[in-house]
Amino acid sequence: MFVAIRLKRLPALLLALALVLLSLLYLRSGGKTGGGTAEALSKYDRAVMIIDPGHGGEDGGAQTAEGLLESKINLDISLRLDALAGLYGIPTVMTRATEEIAYPEEANTTARRKAADQRARLALINSYPEALLISIHQNCFPDRRPSGCQVLYAETGGSEDFAKLAHELLCQSLCPDNRRVAAPVPDNIYLMRNANCTAILVECGFLSNAREARLLTEESYQIKISAVLLAATCQYAAQSDGMI
Repeated sequence: MFVAIRLKRLPALLLALALVLLSLLYLRSGGKTGGGTAEALSKYDRAVMIIDPGHGGEDGGAQTAEGLLESKINLDISLRLDALAGLYGIPTVMTRATEEIAYPEEANTTARRKAADQRARLALINSYPEALLISIHQNCFPDRRPSGCQVLYAETGGSEDFAKLAHELLCQSLCPDNRRVAAPVPDNIYLMRNANCTAILVECGFLSNAREARLLTEESYQIKISAVLLAATCQYAAQSDGMI
């Protein structure tokens, strides 16, 4: 029943993209699809993947030239990642599942509401002793030319290795000309600086680049991002013996 409910969120393209995901796992593992990956996946009862759709509520984040909010794109990609993870039997927790956020009554200004939301997300994340956090975001820049993904990592154990793996797979699959590299998360990102688990922040692309902004709103491209992130998660689990 758990998986069946999640499958309702998935479009017809899922099957083809799931095959792409499996191909990525196959190529990345040097042609060995069994063994380590399957064994690692069977150990997910000891851990959980936490998916954080960045922004939301009163905090829309960046936006496209047409006014589409980053928070909505982040949520769409996160829901697809959640559905794919469900298909593979990987337990997940989402820090939000809608664009609306219930703020406490005492948070009576926008700044206080944003701060309260971040504290609530952090409390949820840190309530899981063994977890892997993937925070989904979109980039934006005054110059409209930059494009491509980038993965940032927290200081916690395993974060750098997971970020480099995810960044490499994203670049290979979606933006092969990208010259960026995985990098430490900036000091001002509250959630990533205070999470106790393995944690990465994925900048999926630039909303300030017209071509990439169009791609990031397309269902098929969002599923590709989700499939690659799940492939990276499976590979990281295999490499770390299922301990995430």
